[in-house]
Amino acid sequence: HGPYQPHEPGYGLYQPGHSPYDDQIPDPESRMLAIQNAKAYLLKSSTTSGLNLYDHLANMLTKILDEQPTNAVDIIENISKDVKWAQFQKKMDTLRDEHEILPTFEAAEKRKALFLKANGEGDEELEEEIGETPLPNVMETAFYFEQAGIGLSKDEMYHIFLALKKLVSVQPIQTCRFWGKILGLEMNYIIAEVQYHEGEEEEETEEEEVIEEGGKGMGEVEDEGEDKEKEDEPPKSTYKPPPVIPKEENGTGANKYVYFVCNEPGKPWVKLPSVTPAQIVCARKIKKFFTGRLDAPVVSFPPFPGNEANYLRAQIARISAGTQISPIGFYQFAEEEGDEEEEGGGGRDTYEENPDFQPLSVVEMVDSLSTWVHHVQSILKQGRCVWLNPFQKSEEEEEDEKEEKEEEPDELQQEIGPPLLTPLSEDEGIQSIPAWTAQPSTNLIPQYAVAILQSNRWPGAYAFASGKKFDNIYFGWGHKYSPENHTPALPPPVQAEYPSGPEIAETRDPTLEEELAFKAAREEALAATEEEEDEEDYAEDDEEEDDD
Repeated sequence: HGPYQPHEPGYGLYQPGHSPYDDQIPDPESRMLAIQNAKAYLLKSSTTSGLNLYDHLANMLTKILDEQPTNAVDIIENISKDVKWAQFQKKMDTLRDEHEILPTFEAAEKRKALFLKANGEGDEELEEEIGETPLPNVMETAFYFEQAGIGLSKDEMYHIFLALKKLVSVQPIQTCRFWGKILGLEMNYIIAEVQYHEGEEEEETEEEEVIEEGGKGMGEVEDEGEDKEKEDEPPKSTYKPPPVIPKEENGTGANKYVYFVCNEPGKPWVKLPSVTPAQIVCARKIKKFFTGRLDAPVVSFPPFPGNEANYLRAQIARISAGTQISPIGFYQFAEEEGDEEEEGGGGRDTYEENPDFQPLSVVEMVDSLSTWVHHVQSILKQGRCVWLNPFQKSEEEEEDEKEEKEEEPDELQQEIGPPLLTPLSEDEGIQSIPAWTAQPSTNLIPQYAVAILQSNRWPGAYAFASGKKFDNIYFGWGHKYSPENHTPALPPPVQAEYPSGPEIAETRDPTLEEELAFKAAREEALAATEEEEDEEDYAEDDEEEDDD
């Protein structure tokens, strides 16, 4: 192409003093001012990083020209990131360098107290306590479960081991066991199952009962005063709510053990409250994920009577009742107490270790579920392990109330659950899924295999047996398996309207003729009564004149 002609678009581009922006900024001074404003804008520093775009682009171009990468346009974003990282500088405005606090360092600081010995703790005291310590050997249990790929990391198990040691040194505990770990959305729960020494827990319950009795007494006095003051009150509802089923005493039934929880090893242990039948019954109807905060509310329908600490305690009771198992023959009933408990009708609730226990082989324990038994009482539909008649105190009330309450217990049938030490072979399956799955820890070396049982009803519950050693553990979300999706309970039906009848029907308005007839009849009745009164007055006057 030869030189551009004046009528062509490219004419004059290469002429000296010509620029494509002459039409836009003809004045050189205005052009320089626009350049200075643009450079000032590029030199404006960021309020977050302190960098400016002008220096950043200059450094990018310098890096590209120095390194000359292939396809620089495709990696310009990565080059920009590299330039920014190269210009990163730590704060140096203090006398000492500020080190970054890593999450691992924070966790180590929290668990530092677990590795410190108590004041005055010597080797002699440790030797004396080794034989009688309630502290379980968590690492040994973790070793057996590890054979089947179950458990936590060794570091976390050892930290839990130290946390349990700290709990045993603070609380008057007779027995202690690592129950398991329940997962949460924000934090998890590490759970310890303990039993107090005799008399330690009973004192606390007595104080609570005294407070409750005192509160009831004050309420009765106030009610009597209010009844005297308010004589004309509107009619009250005749609805009588169902009686409140009392919770089982500490050391029995669902409250046989006390549970302590913490979110992480090193954090303080928190004692969970006792569980009530109402909480267990409601926990069966809902399914909620744990948050990791004990004071978190449980928003559900039906409404749960308590917060997350109560819901956690109810789930622990349900899981323990269904998954705590042991080899058959390891426990036995006491001969003296067995006859007395059978006569009472409540079933046996205590057992003891069998000193003559002969362990079965791993093959026998894996092949048949009848070689395993439940050693924790099952929970009835009532929410208790031992059924209680809610109307058993009717003799102290009036005769009328007696007759009414004597009719109601006829409808109530006593609930009887499976007795203690019931074989697992009697557990009901879930549709086509068996309740338990038994397998050895390894098929390659069967001589040293461990019998492992997994609960299909409560996913996350496991048990192992090797010789005379066995244990149970739980790692999961605290939910029961259901083959179908969870469907919340429907709200109760709307209350029906009051039945209509002639005694409550509104009267119709009278017509004009009926009103006039009513007025005339009333006037006639008034006139008749006045005449009768006048005649009586005349008769009285005549009698007085005759007397005179």
